[in-house]
Amino acid sequence: MRLIHTLAGALILVLTVASILRTLVVPRGLYSSLVHRLWRGLRALLRLSATPFGGYRAQDRAQTWLAPLILLGMLGVWLGSMLLAYTLLLHGTSRLDWAVSFREAGSSLFTLGFASGDRLHLSVIDFMAAASGPLVIALQIAYLPTLYGAYNRREVEVTLLKSRAGEPAWGPELLARQSLVDTETALPQLYRDWERLAADIGESHSNYPVLLSFRSPQPNRSWVVGLIAVMDAAAIHLAINPRSAPPEARLVLRAGFTALRDVGSSLRVAFDPDPAPDSPIRLSFTEFDAAVAMITAAGFPRERSAADAWPHFHGWRVNYEALAYELARRSDAVPALWTGPRDFTAPPIPPARPADRRPEAPPQGW
Repeated sequence: MRLIHTLAGALILVLTVASILRTLVVPRGLYSSLVHRLWRGLRALLRLSATPFGGYRAQDRAQTWLAPLILLGMLGVWLGSMLLAYTLLLHGTSRLDWAVSFREAGSSLFTLGFASGDRLHLSVIDFMAAASGPLVIALQIAYLPTLYGAYNRREVEVTLLKSRAGEPAWGPELLARQSLVDTETALPQLYRDWERLAADIGESHSNYPVLLSFRSPQPNRSWVVGLIAVMDAAAIHLAINPRSAPPEARLVLRAGFTALRDVGSSLRVAFDPDPAPDSPIRLSFTEFDAAVAMITAAGFPRERSAADAWPHFHGWRVNYEALAYELARRSDAVPALWTGPRDFTAPPIPPARPADRRPEAPPQGW
């Protein structure tokens, strides 16, 4: 039994160190079963706690605590696993009973130093435990600036999108507003900014999936809703204006669904990497037709009718719709238009357009 306890302790220690390395150290989108299990359990608990209050706002308030709880849970699981591993190692390689082994493992792991003895052959285990505790805590602390740096870069662009696409963001509203305020020439730069942001999200959120649980400061903002809105705007732009649409629209679409696929792969979300252009999508032609009519009424130019543009828009959206809807569902994003269903009951929230406060022109002859 002593040998079994020693081997079990060594196995738990190796698995714990591997989990720490793949989550905090290795710069690659590796799947972390610990983060996934914590996310699934804590998200369900928070969603259940908000259900009696109903509505999206209650869910948003509850899910705000998801990311910090995951970070604390990661640290607690790692330290607890190491405490168990070192307890098994000390008990398996000596004649110490369970209570003394646990006490000495905890003393060494948390560098308290009150439990020691003259057992020289256990000093290596004690020293390993003494180094492990501070190292895990230091890695977790160093992990936070990386997370908040990526979070701040993301949220700056999401906040800037409010005046362009409404809140919550919606692709057709983005195009309509640019026409209403005569800023269509700013669209290429917007597409360039979101192309770079999409690449940043694909890298950071696949390497550090806990970022998916970091919510925007305002309840009606969301990075995934913003990305869907920009991609939808670019797809509509290309579909209805094939000759005059800027090339940046194609680039942001490619960067957007590539980023979504990178994040989806790191989370082991099943998706079709090369869907056929005529594969079915959830968005209907009726919704698309109404959106094109709204955009046209706002003064946005159009080279194709909605019926002629639909196959082209459909061919773009099929590349990202299913995966974008799944990520919006998993992140409990604001239920914006054209972003799919959620795990809680809430109607889609349309963007609120500010009232036109421009003064009326004076009569002629004044």
